[in-house]
Amino acid sequence: MTYEIEIGRGKRARRAYTLDDIALIPAKRTRDPEDVNISWQIDAYHVETPIMGAPMDSTMSPETAIKLGKLGGIGVLDLEGLWTRYEDPTPIFEEIRSLPADASNTRLQQIYSEPIKRELISQRLAEIRDAGVVVAGKLSPQRTQKYWKDVVDAGVDIFVIRGTTVSAEHVSSKAQPLNLKRFIYELDVPVIVGGVATYTAALHLMRTGAAGVLVGFGGSAAHSTRRLLGIHAPMATAIADVAAARRDYLDESGGRYVHVIADGSVGRTGDLPKAIGCGADAVMLGAALARATDVPGGGWHWGSEAYHPELPRGHRAEVGTVGTLEEIMHGPSSRADGTVNFLGSLKRTMASTGYSELKDLQRVDMVVSPYSPE
Repeated sequence: MTYEIEIGRGKRARRAYTLDDIALIPAKRTRDPEDVNISWQIDAYHVETPIMGAPMDSTMSPETAIKLGKLGGIGVLDLEGLWTRYEDPTPIFEEIRSLPADASNTRLQQIYSEPIKRELISQRLAEIRDAGVVVAGKLSPQRTQKYWKDVVDAGVDIFVIRGTTVSAEHVSSKAQPLNLKRFIYELDVPVIVGGVATYTAALHLMRTGAAGVLVGFGGSAAHSTRRLLGIHAPMATAIADVAAARRDYLDESGGRYVHVIADGSVGRTGDLPKAIGCGADAVMLGAALARATDVPGGGWHWGSEAYHPELPRGHRAEVGTVGTLEEIMHGPSSRADGTVNFLGSLKRTMASTGYSELKDLQRVDMVVSPYSPE
């Protein structure tokens, strides 16, 4: 049953929920956390943990993508970021960390106006491939047609097409839009595409042949899309809606399963099991990994929205540091604020609710229980 709220006599709206608005309910059975399996499979790739590193310069370099891969996740490199614009971006990172707040957007626009270099796309992906981990790279829909061949020729394992919002039916009177269905059909590697936040939009993306869809709108904890565009997609409801589209597409397609990946709003350890409980197969972490002492941002976080040349919809945000990438993923933790040991938290939640597999956790009972996080 869907409940609508009357905004006024001429407009009604659905009630939607964020991950903070919901909570999981323990079941009658509990398990030992050591008996819990948190691995998942996407296409031919078995992944030890349901965590992908968001393709953002503050978190993912070739080195940290490799490190995350060896820790059991998948690091996605932004192929439009500093690593494909500059041969050595180290001094650029140092400058970004030291920028005054009132000048950060302007300087970011200038820094990211440097052209993308095809040879650096190949070089960075080759670095990751040589390390023996899953190679994942991201392009925006606007640049996919220009650079996709460089990405595929470099040996990418998973191709990510990520934007603020991505549809299967983009219409433009200025340029020939990317035909996602044809593009994915002709590509020899699995494609993950998003963001998307509604049942209908997700269903259309699944019909393009995508291996996975990213659920979310607006990028990261450092975005201001709601303030600038008036658009917002509460994550719990968005994941549940997209999971419903996956279920219906599974029937429609005769058994083709499309993975749902929550991209955004998973900032604390408790958000991870709640996202999976709503129907996600995995999550894409940005700000949570930006708090690592060994990622490029050094306690600062920003996404592509922050350096848009015409309408920045984000900012460089200080998130601080709490531990190494390994500690944020696997612990151990000496903090009780939900910033460290994401996977230990997930295992304990699954044990407390009685589930031994990630897919089973998607059936967990929930309550709507809004509160104000500290």
